[in-house]
Order: sequence, then C-alpha cells, then structure tokens
Amino acid sequence: QVQLAESGGGLVQAGESLRVSCAASGFIISIRSMGWYRQGPGKERESVATISSGGSANYTDSVKGRFTISRDNAKNTVYLQMNNLKPEDTAVYYCNAIITTFSGRRTYWGQGTQVTVSS
Repeated sequence: QVQLAESGGGLVQAGESLRVSCAASGFIISIRSMGWYRQGPGKERESVATISSGGSANYTDSVKGRFTISRDNAKNTVYLQMNNLKPEDTAVYYCNAIITTFSGRRTYWGQGTQVTVSS
C-alpha cells in the first residue's frame, strides 16, 4: 500500500522561509509527476507547483520566484522550498504523486500539512 507522508509545516512570519517535504513509501514501481497543492481558508484547492520525473517544474504565477520544487528520485521524496512567505500563502499544503504499483497507475494524496504565515 502506498502512502505519502508530509512534514515541515508550521507557523512563520511574513518574509521568512519554510521547507515542506513529502516521502512516498510502499511497493512503488515508478513515480511519474509529483506536486504540491494548497487549500486556504474558504478557498478551493489549487496547484502550487509540479515536477516531472525528469525534473521539469511548473509553478502557479503567485509563487514564481519565491517557491522552488525539487525531488529526490532515490528517496521518492519531493520538496517545496518556500521563501519570502506572505500571509496569503497560509493554507493546508497537500502532496500529490502519480505512482505506478503492481496494481497499476493512480494518483495519491498526502494528509496535508498546515502552513501559517503571520503578518
């Protein structure tokens, strides 16, 4: 059974940095894309950043130049380095991965980690 475990959320002040991590575990054959989504208070879940197995990254406009997504394929782990955080970045951040197991390929989600940015 595949699980995604996030870590690294917390409370920071505006302008500070934070890094969140997500490790995939279980009987994994391969991982295609990995990514981070977030859901702020009263908002819908949105894509923040995604990264392909080859390292090609995409970002939503509001985080370009501030956030960096990376992955360690040997550890089945994806990271999101968040710099110059703003109060509007406050949200629950969810890890997402498209994973192939012996049962086939499907999308998996982590349980979420809270990131709170105070002004």
